[in-house]
Amino acid sequence: MTDRSQHLFDHKASALADEDGFLVDDLGTDGDQLEREERAALRRVSGLSTELEDVTEVEYRQLRLERVVLAGVWGEGTVEDAENSLRELAALAETAGSEVLAGVLQRRHRPDPSTYLGSGKAIELRDIVIAEGADTVVCDTELAPSQRRALEDVVKVKVIDRTALILDIFAQHAKSREGKAQVELAQLQYLLPRLRGWGESMSRQAGGQAAGGQGMGSRGPGETKIELDRRRINTRIAKLRRDLAGMKTHRDTKRGSRLASRTPSVAIAGYTNAGKSTLLNRLTHAGVLVDNQLFATLDTTVRRAETADGREYTLTDTVGFVRALPHQLVEAFRSTLEEVADADLLLHVVDGSHPDPEGQISAVRAVLADVDATDVKEVIVVNKADLADPEVLDRLRLHEKYSIAVSARTGEGIPELVALIAEELPRPSVDVNVLVPYSRGDLVNRIHEEGEVLDSEHVGEGTRVVARVNGDLAAELGAFAG
Repeated sequence: MTDRSQHLFDHKASALADEDGFLVDDLGTDGDQLEREERAALRRVSGLSTELEDVTEVEYRQLRLERVVLAGVWGEGTVEDAENSLRELAALAETAGSEVLAGVLQRRHRPDPSTYLGSGKAIELRDIVIAEGADTVVCDTELAPSQRRALEDVVKVKVIDRTALILDIFAQHAKSREGKAQVELAQLQYLLPRLRGWGESMSRQAGGQAAGGQGMGSRGPGETKIELDRRRINTRIAKLRRDLAGMKTHRDTKRGSRLASRTPSVAIAGYTNAGKSTLLNRLTHAGVLVDNQLFATLDTTVRRAETADGREYTLTDTVGFVRALPHQLVEAFRSTLEEVADADLLLHVVDGSHPDPEGQISAVRAVLADVDATDVKEVIVVNKADLADPEVLDRLRLHEKYSIAVSARTGEGIPELVALIAEELPRPSVDVNVLVPYSRGDLVNRIHEEGEVLDSEHVGEGTRVVARVNGDLAAELGAFAG
């Protein structure tokens, strides 16, 4: 470390701590420019360590888990936004099975195109990594391949970015065949531009007939190792896309049968760890995995439910979203997310106890726009109302026209939500008065399942039914109009 860097590092360590636990200097601002000390030093973020106190557990995690230092560049927004982003990164790292030791923020207008943090701050980060005994640095963005390599060369430990971390979590949590294929496709798409070659020593030499029959003196390097890897990855990507297309056909068939029967559908979407699976369990007793970690649910779950007046509908639990969700994952999970676009009603679940619920709402809506699901009727369901600040709940209700506060854990607000779902679901619109012969009991059953029965009477010739049904069923019943 240079004398100047050492001075800055020592200066940072001796700075006064503010009330949030950040190390800052008592310096004023210089107009619209970034604060001088902000530019000159890394900002340590408090409350990120996930070190455990139990000795046995500590020894186990040291054997099995990586020890990471987080690094982020804060260029826009408030310091609270930057802190929340890094704390979310800490939660992601812990979900992936890592032990978070420290986190630092660098204040600058834009990330350094070479080393992300800048050469001087990269050296300071290396010193922090050494002091903490870390073996991995996780950056709070998607790094360019050259940035990752340059930063690794300075800090001397493995460097991964936010995208790679999220992909790793998805790989751990994927259970179904389709989920595993979607995650592998996203991982390969991420890996393809990041392959590293190691020079001519890795090339496959061409000669003889492969050299065009020109013989000695004309043999040159053939397909290099990196080209071979790239070809194999492209072949695998093509196979995965074919497999996923086949799985999509199967799911489309099942979804088509639900659409044909006119069963209304409700999709549950929202930020990861907002409580979507807990809400699904509360509404349907589905028994879906619930865990206090990010991306616990990857595989779509569809369950049947019923309104108070007996109308059936489906509830679909989808994968959680996150800020800056990797585009590879959005593309890979597009077919799954289409469940949301085809729904009659969207329950957008928001964590009311989160420091930035509005940011979560914006992030989810950005992903929904990517999959053309913005036309679905949306209800904001503010979950964890038992833990949320009442002022936050009031603010969200004020800003969101269609919103309701619930607690999926305690059951608070659930009856009101069930009533709201029943009110918002599409209702049959065609009135019929038919006499259905007893030999067509299947039609009577469909009337009960798909429509609203206003009156029913058994007579000698069959069952007389006055009901409200959808257009398709009304057409089939036309022959029995009385």
